[in-house]
Amino acid sequence: MSATTTATPVPGPRRPLSLGVIFLTLYIDLVGFSIIFPLGPDMLDYYLKLEGRDGVLGWLLSHTEALAHTLGNEHHFEVVLFGGVISSLFSLLQFVLAPFWGSLSDRQGRRGVLLLTVAGTGLGYLLWVCSGSFWLFLLSRIVCGAFSGNLSVATAAVADVTTREERARAMGIVGAAFGLGLVTGPMLGALTAHYNLLNAHPGLARFGINPFTLPALIAFAMCALNLVWISLRFRETLGPAAQAEARGSERERNPLRAILALKNPAARQINLVAFVYSIAFVAMEATLTFLSAERFGYTARQNGYLLGFLGVCSIVTQGVIVRRLLKTMEEIHVLGWGLALSAAGLLWTGLATAPWMLYSAIVLSSIGSGLVNPASTGLISLYSGANEQGRVLGIFRSLGALSRAFTPVLAGVVFWLFGSCSIYVASALLALVALGLCTKLPKPVK
Repeated sequence: MSATTTATPVPGPRRPLSLGVIFLTLYIDLVGFSIIFPLGPDMLDYYLKLEGRDGVLGWLLSHTEALAHTLGNEHHFEVVLFGGVISSLFSLLQFVLAPFWGSLSDRQGRRGVLLLTVAGTGLGYLLWVCSGSFWLFLLSRIVCGAFSGNLSVATAAVADVTTREERARAMGIVGAAFGLGLVTGPMLGALTAHYNLLNAHPGLARFGINPFTLPALIAFAMCALNLVWISLRFRETLGPAAQAEARGSERERNPLRAILALKNPAARQINLVAFVYSIAFVAMEATLTFLSAERFGYTARQNGYLLGFLGVCSIVTQGVIVRRLLKTMEEIHVLGWGLALSAAGLLWTGLATAPWMLYSAIVLSSIGSGLVNPASTGLISLYSGANEQGRVLGIFRSLGALSRAFTPVLAGVVFWLFGSCSIYVASALLALVALGLCTKLPKPVK
């Protein structure tokens, strides 16, 4: 495969939109998205006490408990599976619809699609505010998942306003916004989960107000703030000519066919690298707190510190280190180093016998991830034409969502059946597979 297989750059005028506007757009969105992360077990307990084993909740639990019994681990494993199922529902919807939103933004422009998806996400959060029953909470997650394409659209806007030479460095800012949002959101969720509005105003229960309404209100407020911010500060980044060219291209609504229909072999290859790596990293994220609790007796607070440390390392890497590296190194080399460091960190995590070993492994893994994410995103953008940035980046986000749809449950099953070390050895091997695929990538045209 040679460099001639990469997309020919289509020049166009740069738009006067700062990366700071996109950074804040992504940050606010990720805070609202991740505020629910620490609430899963408590929400399950609440809805169980409220509705018992009837309805949708009872049906879901009966199946997860049956699977837990089959796997020979009935002690709280059904809670883990339940959380995985709820998370998978959101990710599956993102997998199906992210390419659609990205393609729509190529044809209609970024700003309008961003406003629509953020407004739809706000509707989902509003449903969560009033989720006095489990089916309404489930509906809120469906709505949020369906409108979650704003992340790929905002990332495509970065490609619109940057030159090809600075593309990957700019994607580091995107990664830093992701990391900072994913650190801030769970912290807000944990801090506000103890404030039950029904304690002071029990009459609000008739309106669907529940013990988790305050975090939901914060998520809704963040979404409303984002909507106002985009309305006031986000100017259209895609010119009319690029939109017209995209409208004339063939549309593919099936996400799997959209992935296979990528005409550029380099774009297909980098998507495969990112997908394989995402499975490895998500498996680590999904089981890290189980490992720390099993080996070192970590409490919820200590696990919070551990995850916060991982997030901070990732933010520093993507916001500072990777931008400096990309001034002197090619994106493919940065990606390769990131995959190698990730493999070492994942293996070291599996072998950790003391907390200091675990934290040093987290440093390696988070630095590796911080190099992989902006480098792979930048390469995907560079391998694609100017009129297909939204569609291709939507496919990239869609594949990431697919990995998050099945990996947490699969990783939990492997963890409980074969032991904590097994999942990290397997993840390290997957990272090495991605590294092998990376060596076959062509140098992008700039």
